[in-house]
Amino acid sequence: MASSSSPLELPHNSNDDVLELNKDLERIIEDIENISVQLAWMSYDMVALRTSPELAESVQKLEEAYHRCRAIICGD
Repeated sequence: MASSSSPLELPHNSNDDVLELNKDLERIIEDIENISVQLAWMSYDMVALRTSPELAESVQKLEEAYHRCRAIICGD
């Protein structure tokens, strides 16, 4: 009984597939970075508000200024 095992051939990835994968990975990394920034702001807000409740108004003003700047830069 002769075993005729042929080597497994992996499908060849075309350049388009690799480029698409790279774009997907970059998008995922950017999404994770954005989530990290949001978590950092949330942590800062919690610490600042618990440490000094009168900072709530300052944090709100800072957040509003951030949203205004983002709208101008991003065109939202």
